[in-house]
Amino acid sequence: MIREEEFSRLEISLGACTQNYRYFRSKLAPTTRLLVLVKANAYGHGAVEFASLMEEAGADYLAVAYPVEGIELRQGGIKSPIIALTTGTDSFEEMINYGIEPGIPNLYTLKALCKVLEKREVRNFPVHIKLDTGMHRLGFMTDELGELTEYLNTCDRVKVKSLYSHLAASDDPSCDDFTHSQVSLFKSNADRLSEAIGYRPMYHILNSAGIERFPQYQFDMVRLGIGIYGVSALPDVCLAPAAAFKCKVLQIKALKQTDGTIGYGRHGKIAPEGTVIATIPVGYADGVDRHLSRGNASFMLNGHRVPTIGNVCMDMSMLDITGVEAKVGDTVTIFGENPTISELAATLGTIPYEILTSVPRRIKRIIVK
Repeated sequence: MIREEEFSRLEISLGACTQNYRYFRSKLAPTTRLLVLVKANAYGHGAVEFASLMEEAGADYLAVAYPVEGIELRQGGIKSPIIALTTGTDSFEEMINYGIEPGIPNLYTLKALCKVLEKREVRNFPVHIKLDTGMHRLGFMTDELGELTEYLNTCDRVKVKSLYSHLAASDDPSCDDFTHSQVSLFKSNADRLSEAIGYRPMYHILNSAGIERFPQYQFDMVRLGIGIYGVSALPDVCLAPAAAFKCKVLQIKALKQTDGTIGYGRHGKIAPEGTVIATIPVGYADGVDRHLSRGNASFMLNGHRVPTIGNVCMDMSMLDITGVEAKVGDTVTIFGENPTISELAATLGTIPYEILTSVPRRIKRIIVK
């Protein structure tokens, strides 16, 4: 009898995380600070669990997308400095209470924050000013710096902890000229802003691909995202996958062709000589995309790659295990070392980020050594 909690799990490898962290740390000067992104439930790996590992590894900062994610970390016992990169204007009270430092992309947000800080009689609250250098998503444009500095020089409610920007294509060699231009604009605008406010905050612009490909631009801090989870921007670098998505076989059936078909829509065809199927307790509600149906993907079972058969269901999928020795309770690996998330992403025409963040919270995260 398989216990329900053993049906499926995302195993987080302590060794892999440590190995990847050391790899990126080796690219940096000893004085360069390292921020690790744990937004979106730590890219699907489990926010509190992964943040705890990064604290132990020595990360200087953690970053989330939204304040609610930072609050979850604080409530989970995380003590490290936390930046919320996308703050909005509705959560400043909670951010002050929990010591979460906001990313500020525009003057409207800054003024709204300062009103709350004034009401709370808080001064020198740490903020991080985002500069738009070409991503054109969030951040201050060059022609907005004058108004920004004028306001900062009249407001003692905040202290600029860092100035940062985001590279749009640091993983693409064909866009290297654009990347260099982004860094140049960032340095120019950050220096201008620092001079205008009378002190120099930390600078940071590099993401994971930037750390690997442009370490000369590491400035005071870098932001490590997908790289810590095991995806490199360099073709000759093989990082260790931080997570392995595994589940147990629920049932095995040996079917004859006269038994009909398999699954919704009757798309699973039984071979003339018969087909053996294994049903597993993960489906598209668990991050196993429905486009992986009908043999478009194969997973690992007892050393063999076994293809999907029929349509992936919401909570279950079927695998063709004909010729493979297996029993109920055996482990199936959806992704990890084999197959990798990059392989599944290529099959789906997407990126590894989407594969990882599609694994929902109902899948238990387990840290393994």
